[in-house]
Amino acid sequence: MIDEHHDVPDGCQITAWRPPGIDEISEVFHAKIVDYGYPTHTHDTWTVLIVDNGAITYDLDRRTRGAVGDTVAILPPGVTHNGKPAAGAKGFVKRVLYLRESAVPVELVGAAVDRTNIEDAELRRSISSLHEELRIGADPFSAESALALITDRITAHLANRAEFVAPIESGVAKQLRLLLDESPTQPITLDQAATRLGRSKAHMVRSFSTQYGVSPHAYVIGKRIERARALLLEGVAPADVASSVGFYDQAHFTRHFKRHTAIPPGAYAASGV
Repeated sequence: MIDEHHDVPDGCQITAWRPPGIDEISEVFHAKIVDYGYPTHTHDTWTVLIVDNGAITYDLDRRTRGAVGDTVAILPPGVTHNGKPAAGAKGFVKRVLYLRESAVPVELVGAAVDRTNIEDAELRRSISSLHEELRIGADPFSAESALALITDRITAHLANRAEFVAPIESGVAKQLRLLLDESPTQPITLDQAATRLGRSKAHMVRSFSTQYGVSPHAYVIGKRIERARALLLEGVAPADVASSVGFYDQAHFTRHFKRHTAIPPGAYAASGV
């Protein structure tokens, strides 16, 4: 957070928002910071930070750390820190996910202070991809699935576990599929499914994806597109089809429909005349 009592250079650019329907993300924060340092402060959330350009240095609990390139920085809730361009850098470009305290086990706060920097290229790619989804307007079910795998991998790093992946359970995958089939236009959330099946969200996503070769979100999208095709050929207007099969807007519907059929919904409907 930038202290409003300090002068902020004109070169600084900030974009921040709260994505709808994704409870564990309290804020998405994209920033270009030039010739400016954040004052010492704390957050009530977990800070998951990646740097796209430049380099940042910060003091976390009075220990000097930094982030650049493939580093994923994890700053725990309630711990004081600051931030400024690293020596030799005028600034940095960063993307941050602020995750609610419950997203990562609270007993790992101390580990995050000790091992705040994670060097994991796959984790960084996953975080970057999620940011891109959130930037264009992510489907909540897709974002929730991606975030579950990200927080599980962060937890594994902080807990210093050698293995990231628990054995999959085909039975859990089949049960999740049945839950998704109950209403693909308004699917059960991963939180709800985790409660009903007694498994973590990440474990369910991995088990389902391994069992069926497709993620739970991609499976739901496929079911929606199947229903949309039938409605379009029955003469229902594309705008009405989008909402009736569970897409939150026409652009979202068209993007997925073209990916599955290679043509827009309107052209698909006309092809059946």
